[in-house]
Amino acid sequence: MSLSVWLITIGAVLVLLVLDFLITRKPHEVSLREALGWSAFYLALPLAFGVWIWASQGQQRGVEYYTGYLVEKSLSVDNLFVFIILLSSFAVPTAQRQRVLLIGVAGALIMRGAFIAIGAELIASVSWAFLLFGGVLLVTAVKVLRDARSGHHGVDVDDLRSVRLVRKLLPGASVTTVVVAAILGTDLVFAIDSVPAVYGITGDPYLVFATNAFALLGLRALYFVLEGALAKLVHLGFGLAAILGFIGVKLVLHWAHGVWPGVPTVPTLASLAVILGILATVTVTSLVASSRAERMPTAETGDLERV
Repeated sequence: MSLSVWLITIGAVLVLLVLDFLITRKPHEVSLREALGWSAFYLALPLAFGVWIWASQGQQRGVEYYTGYLVEKSLSVDNLFVFIILLSSFAVPTAQRQRVLLIGVAGALIMRGAFIAIGAELIASVSWAFLLFGGVLLVTAVKVLRDARSGHHGVDVDDLRSVRLVRKLLPGASVTTVVVAAILGTDLVFAIDSVPAVYGITGDPYLVFATNAFALLGLRALYFVLEGALAKLVHLGFGLAAILGFIGVKLVLHWAHGVWPGVPTVPTLASLAVILGILATVTVTSLVASSRAERMPTAETGDLERV
């Protein structure tokens, strides 16, 4: 992409971020209607942007963009689990959660921008960069799978280094300051995982930036839409582990193909089909499992009443 397109895109992202800060300048509890409205806006925007990419850059780039966005949006939903745990653990008032989340989004955009630049430089100058990215994702996939099997999302507030550092340097820091530090610390961890994941879909830094930006900008509103529903997605962790593992293998194959041309690679369209299949499967199985779990106490109560 040309420099002018980069500048226009970054400027548009900054405008949207400033708009969000203006909207949240007055603390208030977010209604479901408000959250749904903004979520719809932040879903329509990247979808429309993808139409422009498809029309101006061709089908291949369009498929890469939509696949990358789907991966980043899936990972951002997992991020929301962590945000919910942090905000609940610190008992952040509901009216202030929007601003805290937005600061976290701004920090994540900055961190991911830096990682995207580093990733692009590695790909351009280091022949085994894709092998490195693949290894990172495979290790992350194993960790996510372990957390999913144990029902743990990997967050212990008292063990977070960012929290311990703030409490040590600023003993009298407000709860908001501490939770913002915790969210920014987790943003760094998420950036290490998510940027290699989307580089596994496309090697175009512009598309990597765009997919990350659009996935992050909608997090504030999506948090209030999914806050209750996330508890029902009990198998999401398994799906994310499968997606990260799949992209990790795809990256390793991509590296191996450059060394041994006979090694097969995975087409982007096939990647999109696999990722959609995984997400659809874990969504259905999660809803079924949650429904069964909700019916079990009722059935047990009925049995006791008959006795």
